[in-house]
Amino acid sequence: ALKTIPKGEVIIEIPYEAAWNLGKESSDPTLPGSIVLQEYCRWISGAEQSEAKKRDLGPYLEMLPPFRSFDVLGSTDFFSDQALDALQSPQIKEETLARRAKTMARFERDVEPMMQIGKSSYKWKDGEDITEEHLRWAVWLITSRVLTVQGEAGSGDSFRLMIPLIDMCNHDRSSPHILTGRAVPGGTLKVVAGKTVEAGEQINIVYGGGVSGNDRFIQDYGFLDNFCNGNADGITAKILMGKARIAEGAGASHGRPMLMPEDERTRVLDALEETTMEEDVASLISSEGEMTNDVKMALEYRIGIKKALKRLGYGLATSP
Repeated sequence: ALKTIPKGEVIIEIPYEAAWNLGKESSDPTLPGSIVLQEYCRWISGAEQSEAKKRDLGPYLEMLPPFRSFDVLGSTDFFSDQALDALQSPQIKEETLARRAKTMARFERDVEPMMQIGKSSYKWKDGEDITEEHLRWAVWLITSRVLTVQGEAGSGDSFRLMIPLIDMCNHDRSSPHILTGRAVPGGTLKVVAGKTVEAGEQINIVYGGGVSGNDRFIQDYGFLDNFCNGNADGITAKILMGKARIAEGAGASHGRPMLMPEDERTRVLDALEETTMEEDVASLISSEGEMTNDVKMALEYRIGIKKALKRLGYGLATSP
């Protein structure tokens, strides 16, 4: 903040027309991902954008995390097989592979045919052909940046919006700031101060509605949430112990929080027992500088979950 902003005042206000509406909310991010990829390809290749008559998307597209950048590669969607196994989470591995399969199906059905007939709207810079990995990147942009915003009051509609400036806010689980607004013509989308913001203070918001654990953060956002003394690990640990419901992702039924089935919980807990927390910490220390970033993050993930399970009284095996 450049100046003090009192509690209750608007921090950021974006006209609805400045947001990029990618259609109604659904459980499949591959369709809006293909739309984003097509527009990005037009921009990066220098071709005319389909939305150019409405506005110039270039400045917004330019600030998105680039393909294969560090931020992108933190998501399990780009993990190696070794890193997926190192998570010791069959649930995350299977969900990740299912998401990749859905992305590949979208690429083969909608993108490849357009490339084969010579459509320039799916070309990368210097005329390079795109691959399924480019679509996977675009789908990750949807998962990590899109905000679901309600439409007209009483309509029951919700829309996927990419909102400039607001989607640049970093995550802080303790942030009290409030996101508000509707996806309606003439409307505005706002971040309202939940406490007084001092000049020089960073403006953060809460990702995942404050109910997501690190099992979601490592998939959806590409980083581990270490705020609030490991609360994100605690959420995941409680789900594995049957003490909390899954609020997001494949485990939620049509958006309704669900308990993880006992057999699934047992399967994940058994996988975490393959090594002790002490062994994991020793491996992390001894291999510092040698292991790849994705394997390192996988180790950090499972260490955090094991620490949270221990705090909650679950009897994990320990080194002799």
